[in-house]
Order: sequence, then C-alpha cells, then structure tokens
Amino acid sequence: MIDNTFSKNLNKLIYLGPRGSYSDAAKNKFIEEYTLTTNSIPCNSISEVIRILIFENSSHTAAVIPIENSIEGIVRETVDNLAELSSHGIYILSELHFKIEHSLISHAKNKSEIKTISSHPQALAQCRKYIYSNWNDDIQTFATLSTSAAVSSLSESVPQNAAIGSEYCANLYNIPILEKGINDEKNNTTRFILLGKALTQKDTRSKTSITFSTENKPGALNKILKILEDFSLNMSYIDSRPSRKQLGEYVFYIDFEGHISDENVKSALNAVKKCTGKFEILGSYDVIN
Repeated sequence: MIDNTFSKNLNKLIYLGPRGSYSDAAKNKFIEEYTLTTNSIPCNSISEVIRILIFENSSHTAAVIPIENSIEGIVRETVDNLAELSSHGIYILSELHFKIEHSLISHAKNKSEIKTISSHPQALAQCRKYIYSNWNDDIQTFATLSTSAAVSSLSESVPQNAAIGSEYCANLYNIPILEKGINDEKNNTTRFILLGKALTQKDTRSKTSITFSTENKPGALNKILKILEDFSLNMSYIDSRPSRKQLGEYVFYIDFEGHISDENVKSALNAVKKCTGKFEILGSYDVIN
C-alpha cells in the first residue's frame, strides 16, 4: 500500500488525456481508491507525462498512464521510459486493471440513421466485427486522436454521425448512448499504473517490477528465470526491448508477485544483481482489480 503521507502531500495528478479518455476514467479510480484530493491535469502524450514528472522531480506530483492492454499488448512508450524514471526516484506505486467497454454514442434516434463512425484507430479495430455486422460496407469510419475527441465532436445538428467511446465519456459530454459493450472481445482490459515518489508497504496483492540487461550469450536470461524459480517467485510478465546502444543487445522487464520487503524477494534480487549489467527496481506496489 502507498504511505498515507502520499495523499496528504499530493497536489497535482497528471494523466494521459484528453478529458473523457479511458486514462481519465482510470485516474478517477485511483483517486477513489486512495482518497486523493488533488488537481488533475491532462497531457497530450505519455512522453509529456514523463517529461513533467522528471522536470518537477517532486513528491507532490504523480501520474497515471497505461502500460498494457489485453488485446493490443504492451504500451512501448511507457515501458521504454520506466527505467529512466526510477533513476529519478520515481516508481510504480500502484496498478489498476481497468475494463475497456466501448459504446456507440450518437444524437441519432436509432442505428439505421448513422452514416459515419469516428474513434481512435484502436477502438475502431476493436469494434470491427460489430461495425460490419450492423452496416456492412454502408458506413464511413474516421480515425481521431482519441475516443474522447471523437465523442466531443458530435453535434445534435448532424445526428447521422456517431462515435465509439466510453460510457464515462458520453456522460461527460451529455451525449446519448445507443448501445453499450460493442467491442468484439468482451475481455478487454488495460493495466494502468500510478507513478510518483512515495514509500509503499506490503499488501496481500503486492507485485514487483524490475528491469535489467544481461550478457549477450546463451543461457544468460535463463539464469535469471532460474533464480526467480528457486526463490518461489511467480513471474506474471516478461518483455524485452532493444537497449538502443548496440544491435542485438536487449533490456528485459519482469513482473513477479511479492514485495521488496519479503525476505525471499530480497534474496532473489541480490542474486539477480550479480548476474546482470544495469539493474533497476521499477516499483513494488499493490494491484487494484
């Protein structure tokens, strides 16, 4: 759990905008979970969120960004920046599993009136079967920068236009929902993380994230995985990214169950450090389902 002083000292919570986005809705869940009283400020990109966190370098600022979607996979822009944040004393403080449920939003009286549908390219792709089964090829689709941008652009004077977005966004802009849960895959979930400078305490749902590099030789990664196994640590995620230094050299990211205050986690990480090059703890935090 996050130290109680975190919520008392926090005065700015930045997130991947715009207002009405799924990140905005996820940010509200974090606020509710930790009883945060703070100003919320949307940013245009994950890179902008990262820049602000590093520039301000303050215990009074935190951020919410997505890290992985169950359909689209890892958010590369987030993962690529996590190691840089830890070097500034900024860590993952909490993780939220947020269900993504798309809705058809429009001023039209019924679906038969709709001639165009706009949304973020990912949302359009995630509702492809739904769109085709209802309109076949008799519909125009337009990509927007965000689901929120698509919804906010709808006008009562042009009821034949529709957008795909969240129920939260439709309510925010007071636009009717014609149908909920239109995404083709119903188990569509995004992991969002809360970033900031704070102490975390062990929780029953604690999880730890690390990043490291290894020697470019056979068995190097397997040695790390064997250490986690030997200390009975259940790995929930692994990924690799180019080191950006040398072709064929990679940096690895691993999540596993447990908190850095656990004795077996301490021992495992000490053993891992001896077998790696660059090594960083990205956070030890609780998970909100």
